[in-house]
Amino acid sequence: MKTNIGVFFGGRSTEHEISIISASQAMSAINRDRYDVTPIYITKQGEWYTGEALFDVANYRDVPALLAKCRKVFMIPEKGNFNLYSSKHSLFKKPVITRLDVVIPVLHGSNGEDGIFEGVLETIDIPFAGCNTLSSANGMDKITMKMILRECGIPVVDYVWFTDKEWYSKRDELIARIEEKIGYPVIVKPANLGSSVGIGRAVNREQLIEKVDTAEKYSSRIIVERMVENLKEINCSVLGDCDEYQTSVCEEPIKSGEILSYEDKYMGGSKGAKGMQASEKRIPADLPQEMSDRIRYLAGETFRVLSCHGVSRVDVIVDADTNDIYVNEINTIPGSLSFYLWEATGIPFDKLMDKLVALALKRQREKSHKTVSYDQNIFSMGGGVKGGVKGKLK
Repeated sequence: MKTNIGVFFGGRSTEHEISIISASQAMSAINRDRYDVTPIYITKQGEWYTGEALFDVANYRDVPALLAKCRKVFMIPEKGNFNLYSSKHSLFKKPVITRLDVVIPVLHGSNGEDGIFEGVLETIDIPFAGCNTLSSANGMDKITMKMILRECGIPVVDYVWFTDKEWYSKRDELIARIEEKIGYPVIVKPANLGSSVGIGRAVNREQLIEKVDTAEKYSSRIIVERMVENLKEINCSVLGDCDEYQTSVCEEPIKSGEILSYEDKYMGGSKGAKGMQASEKRIPADLPQEMSDRIRYLAGETFRVLSCHGVSRVDVIVDADTNDIYVNEINTIPGSLSFYLWEATGIPFDKLMDKLVALALKRQREKSHKTVSYDQNIFSMGGGVKGGVKGKLK
């Protein structure tokens, strides 16, 4: 029997539609001679559906009509149960639609790329490609990520971070700290969103207040970073695990304004979004060999110190005035799975999917050798339990 790959996409995220596009591309690239593919679409309300109609991206123009052709499903969060169940069942029977062998999450942004969904998969103990709960959470949160990178000697721009409640309780103090430590211009970002959602540039105090007020609508944690004015943005993908990985060629996305916008990334100057590969870019980036090598090294180090897995994309900033390089962020589930970077590196999309499946199964094999519990019951040892109440319950 062929390996059955469950591809999860959609989700409760501002990047819902981009996830659909990325998953459609990934599912089309999977070699059907070797694998079966089960699409599992998570709606914006958090409901799970499967069905053949989910393969056609054109069907998402009318989601209610699409869902009418599909079956609502769920999985049971118990170790070793890899079954996908129909939500419509009798009192004594839970119909099994299929059994998944491996999962490839293609969920961008909140509730998918941030470790929440990965925690469900780890509870079930099903093999899956991509970062685990810890590395997903650390990679998604721009504040935590930069703390780890700076601690490990990886260059990041200066920043100040705070919560939305702090912003309202001590705004003047935070503004003074930002102006003293960073100065203008700055970039204001929600800490845990991607795709340039909620991000804005501020050149004075009035704009800073405006941009933070916008960012806090999307996240409870805000980061304000020094803006490198004469910058070049470069992306590099990394494939493997934190002990053995390879880096792709570099790309330079072409932005239409001061920052790379959502439209720059996904619309590619047209109305028909086709994912990250539709955006304007130079591949490979026009860089001196020494700088390209340095960027690829920093991308790999970022992947390593965050204990990443699968395929990620690391975005860096080059200060064109000084040639200083800073790691901006990591996308642990990148748009279009960065397949266009791997094609330019010599790995076709179908082979990239093969590698992701192989990585998922390899991690599961290695994980099975680790001790996760003790074969001992402290309650059978007799006597009182430390921390408990002595005597009989009444």
